Amino acid sequence: MGRYVARRLLQMIPVFIGSTLLVFLMMYALPGDPVRALAGEQHVDASQIAALKAEYGLDKPIWQQYLDYLGKLLFQGDLGVQIGTQRPVAEVIADAYPITVRLAIFAFVFTVVAGISLGILAGLKAESLRDRGLLGLTLVLISMPSFVLGFLVQYFFAFQLGIAKPNVSLEPTNGELIMPAIVLASLSLAYVARLTRTSVAENIRADYIRTAVAKGLPRRRIVGIHLMRNSLIPVVTFLGTDIGALMGGAIVTEGIFNIKGVGSLVFEALGKREGATVVGIVTLLVIVYLVCSLLVDLLYAVLDPRIRYA
Repeated sequence: MGRYVARRLLQMIPVFIGSTLLVFLMMYALPGDPVRALAGEQHVDASQIAALKAEYGLDKPIWQQYLDYLGKLLFQGDLGVQIGTQRPVAEVIADAYPITVRLAIFAFVFTVVAGISLGILAGLKAESLRDRGLLGLTLVLISMPSFVLGFLVQYFFAFQLGIAKPNVSLEPTNGELIMPAIVLASLSLAYVARLTRTSVAENIRADYIRTAVAKGLPRRRIVGIHLMRNSLIPVVTFLGTDIGALMGGAIVTEGIFNIKGVGSLVFEALGKREGATVVGIVTLLVIVYLVCSLLVDLLYAVLDPRIRYA
């Protein structure tokens, strides 16, 4: 196990470098100049612009800028400085990240509870009316863009029924984040429900389930232990990568409900070409993806004792 974890940690290094380098190159290719954007419509002398670029290291080649960023990140934990506000990027992200993390956690919990429960109910009675109903519901959720679902939920629950606020406050409570979390989780819920339903429907016909039934084991034990431990392996794989996707995909949801989280921060940073902010956020998301991927691989052995790591 220890050798496997060490090997996976070493494999994360090129993935991390490649991901952050790609984002760095994309930000470099965007049109516009963040230094000139500071002046707005005012005329600024070219020497002043050159001096500011030299101060922030923007006059260096892109490969040297990336090496400087990577060195400061690894050895000092420094994500750079936001040019427009003169604040450290780590501080800017720290202000917005907790809200997005809360939103992603609520969405993840809703995905796990509702998605797996619906998938089990449908998988145990495959081809039944409730199974076809689940497939139809998930198909609608997969086909519907998140911004359309967000506006529909906002319209019915906030404006028609009046049981929720259309927009959250600057310091949102947990209750205010429930409706945005459901919207954010809708696509993931559909995939989790389908994966669970398919896996349960396949495994329930397996020989080990027939053997458990023949031995007279209680149905609750057969379904809750024997069936679910094997059926959840593909679901856990999806959920492991979905945590990062929920945090990264919150841009549209946060825009609809006016949530001042990482999504709105990325949108504003792209508009102002604040490369350091975008790269800093993506760096954190990449770390979340890599850690969750490792945890999912280790969780396989818990779900299926036959799995061994060399």
